[in-house]
Amino acid sequence: MEAVETTVYTVPTKSPEADGTLAWDATTLVVVRVYAGDQAGLGWTYGSPAAAAVVRDHLAEVVTGRPVWDIPAANEAMNRAVRNAARPGIAGHAISAMDIALWDLKARLLGLPLVRLLGAARTDVPVYGSGGFTTYDERRQDRQLRSWTEDQGIPRVKIKVGESWGAAEERDRERISRARRSIGDAAELYVDANGGYTRKQAVRMSRHLDAEHVTWFEEPVSSDDLTGLAQVRAAVQPDVTAGEYGYTLLSFHHLLAADAVDCPQADVTRCGGITVWLRVAALAEAHGLQISGHCAPHLHAHAAAAVPNLRHLEWFHDHVRIENQLFTGTLDPAGGSIRPGADGAPGHGLALREKTAEPYRES
Repeated sequence: MEAVETTVYTVPTKSPEADGTLAWDATTLVVVRVYAGDQAGLGWTYGSPAAAAVVRDHLAEVVTGRPVWDIPAANEAMNRAVRNAARPGIAGHAISAMDIALWDLKARLLGLPLVRLLGAARTDVPVYGSGGFTTYDERRQDRQLRSWTEDQGIPRVKIKVGESWGAAEERDRERISRARRSIGDAAELYVDANGGYTRKQAVRMSRHLDAEHVTWFEEPVSSDDLTGLAQVRAAVQPDVTAGEYGYTLLSFHHLLAADAVDCPQADVTRCGGITVWLRVAALAEAHGLQISGHCAPHLHAHAAAAVPNLRHLEWFHDHVRIENQLFTGTLDPAGGSIRPGADGAPGHGLALREKTAEPYRES
């Protein structure tokens, strides 16, 4: 590997957005390129611009000069390099973006779609539409849900609940019922509380989830509360899920050892990149569980196609909008699934639209 460069872009949302415990009006990408021969590998993460400084100050010199082929060794070296720089969190985002770029680079040098390099377990990768922010009014929520189920044929969707740290239960119930009316009886309905409820509150809310045939209850309580997740899981009908804030393989071991979830979610832009995401999938399979990819669907796509125990990927509104706008080679979810590598493009098949991205560039 000859050189590393990183760039930060911040893209405003079209309107203010929020979930149960956070509000935002922009999304930041930290983009990484790694160069070798006549190719460049591309990766990115969604998070703090500080991740770019970690790449420059801690990671670039660690991978430069290493063989392109030995990505697990590079991943391990990067982890060791940030031992005193808080590996979980921002450093985890930086390592993840680097690791994704390394896999993309290796596949491009070999002239292979990344899924062919990893080895395919499936051709089609199921997705679910995700958005339904708490800031949406009835009309906007309905329009978004119908765009997925009716226009694109995606048979599973998710909305945010737990508004104001669980202080708006009645509005949560109303929005869940409206969502069910929007999508009809045939589509699956999921909800995500982003840790906004208390343990007992989540159990009480599950009665309404059952009435509306909700089958996925994401982060009913804080993902840090493994005991609480396990207690809620034992008490409710929908699958309880969490894991998007897992930054190390060990954190997923703890999640699964606590019997805290029915389906772990791992985020390839946080957990350590493709290298670690595949290990999380294997860990889940050893526990008899499927895995779901959290957000950043185009970065998950090829790895997701390489594991036998995939449930689906999150077709997250913000990231899909940004990825379609800023990158070429994006995928079509029509019918409820995507097909990574089907066009034969090498690597993950994505390329940054430099001119389009330039107005959003920070550094």
